[in-house]
Amino acid sequence: MNVLTTKGDVLQFRSKLKENKADLGLVPTMGALHEGHLELVRRACAENEVVMVSVFVNPTQFNNPDDLENYPGSLDEDLEKLKTLSCDIHVFAPDVSEMYGSDISARHYDFKGMDTVMEGAFRPGHFDGVGTIVESLLGLIRPQRAYFGEKDYQQLQIIRQLTHQQKIPVEIIPCPIIREPDGLAMSSRNRLLPKRLRKEAGFIFQTLQKGKTLFGTKSASSVTDFIRGAFEDHPYFKLEYIEIADSETLQPVSRKRNNKKYRAFIAAYLGEVRLIDNIALN
Repeated sequence: MNVLTTKGDVLQFRSKLKENKADLGLVPTMGALHEGHLELVRRACAENEVVMVSVFVNPTQFNNPDDLENYPGSLDEDLEKLKTLSCDIHVFAPDVSEMYGSDISARHYDFKGMDTVMEGAFRPGHFDGVGTIVESLLGLIRPQRAYFGEKDYQQLQIIRQLTHQQKIPVEIIPCPIIREPDGLAMSSRNRLLPKRLRKEAGFIFQTLQKGKTLFGTKSASSVTDFIRGAFEDHPYFKLEYIEIADSETLQPVSRKRNNKKYRAFIAAYLGEVRLIDNIALN
């Protein structure tokens, strides 16, 4: 497997790829790969001749230094998992100085209010950090397609807005959430859950499903009240937010409209581990 660590390596690789006129798909990750990531890579392999997987823990999207310090991951383990996939995969695994130089800071973007709700409201500056690294990766690697999971649906919509604003010629491919048998959305953070709490984690998706059923006949506020109450009654969860929002603009719903699509977004702590999820409601 070809592992690139510098921007120069990528430029040389991209130059050869251009000569061969091969389509390139990019799967950006922060490592700690799990089956959800591998499904993104499989999709990219099916739709492109060559695939690059970036593995980079981006410091500017962490507003909590402890969260950055505790983020799980091992490049060697990630490479072993990628080797099980039978396609032409290349890995870009730079260090922080390679991507940022001596100025480890994020650019500021105007994401039209999409970055100030939900995750943005609780993680100030998070999406400026996401935008900074995604713009850098897309500009350097220049893929025809880039693949993002819908577990981070707000991030997905913001990246679409980013590529539109910056006129980046790439097709953003959304991929469905991959779940554990109990419904827990696959995430690198799941491995931080102790066993006694891990068995409780399916409660998030189970409650979202009940909320989706209610959404067919009840108001958005009734659904959020139901979900909030369910988490208040749970002994191990601490709800951070539950929001029903327009699937395209991410703005909170005040009144349902027949021609609009909506999603429920949630963040909650199970012990010390923060988990997020979302579900299409219609």
